[in-house]
Amino acid sequence: MRRFVLRPALPCLLSMALMAGCATVSLNEAPIVDRSPRTPPPAPAPVAAPPVARQAPDGLYVVQRGDTLYSIALAFQQDFRDVARWNNLDDPTRLQVGQTLRVAPPPGEAASGVAVAAPVAGTRGPEGRPLDGTGIAAAPSSSGASPRAPEVTPSAPAAGAAAPTLVPPDVTPASSPFGWAWPATGAVIESFDASRTKGIGIAGKEGDPVNAAADGTVVYSGATLRGYGNLVIVKHDDEFISAYAHNRQILVKQGQAVKRGQRIAELGKTDTDKPKLHFEIRRGGKPVDPQLYLPRR
Repeated sequence: MRRFVLRPALPCLLSMALMAGCATVSLNEAPIVDRSPRTPPPAPAPVAAPPVARQAPDGLYVVQRGDTLYSIALAFQQDFRDVARWNNLDDPTRLQVGQTLRVAPPPGEAASGVAVAAPVAGTRGPEGRPLDGTGIAAAPSSSGASPRAPEVTPSAPAAGAAAPTLVPPDVTPASSPFGWAWPATGAVIESFDASRTKGIGIAGKEGDPVNAAADGTVVYSGATLRGYGNLVIVKHDDEFISAYAHNRQILVKQGQAVKRGQRIAELGKTDTDKPKLHFEIRRGGKPVDPQLYLPRR
C-alpha cells in the first residue's frame, strides 16, 4: 500500500522542484548591459559673431580687435595722417584694443589740417575762386572786385587727332609714383562718385580672381567694415592705398607683402546684391577715381 501511495507523488515533487529551480535562475539572472564605446554627438559648428558697426559718439572711437589706423580712417572718411596727428600717435601701426581715438577734427580745425577761422560778424564767408594756369587760386584785386578768370582759347586739334581728356589737376596717372594694374577683368558697372560710391564696381562671377593693383603691404583683411563685406586694404606708400570689397574669400593676411597682379581674393557678393568687385584708390585718405590711374582698356 505504501508503494502505491508514494509512487504517484514522487513525479509531482520532482516537477515542482524543477519549476522552482527554473524560476530561481530566471529571477537571479544578471541584466545585459551594452558597454561598447559610444561616439559622442558632433559639437555644433561655431557661429561667427556679426561684425560690429563702428560708432564714434562725439567723434571718439574705441579700437576693436582687428582694427588698423587705415581701416578706421576709411570707415570715418578721414585721412589716416590726420587721425594719427589728432591722437599724437608715434607709431600708427600699433593700436591697442580699447584705446580711444579721435576720428573727427578737433574744434577749430578742418580735416585737411588747416585751422578754420571763425567768421567775423558782417563779413561774407569764404568764396571758391577759379584756378589760374599754375593751379594756384587767383588773388582778389586791390579794388576788392573779384578778378575775371583768364580766358583760354583752345587751339583746334590736328586732323584725325583725338580730343584731349580733361581730368582734375593733381589727379592724373602721371602723378602716381608707380604703375597700376586692373584688379579684375570684368567691365565697369559702377562709376566713381566721391559722395556716394567712392570707387568703381567691376562685374564678374563668384570665384573670379581679384588681384593687387600695385605692389604693397596688406594693412587690413577682414569683414568688420559695414557695407564692404570681405575687404582687403593694401598700402602702397605713404600716400596711396587701395581697397577691394565684397570678396567671397580672402587669400592674404594682414602684414603680408603683395606684388602687382598677385591674387589676393576671390570675387564675391558679401554685403551686396550681386557678384562684383568694389575697388577704391585713396590718395592721402581721400577717394579718387581709379580709372584715372588704371591703364586704358
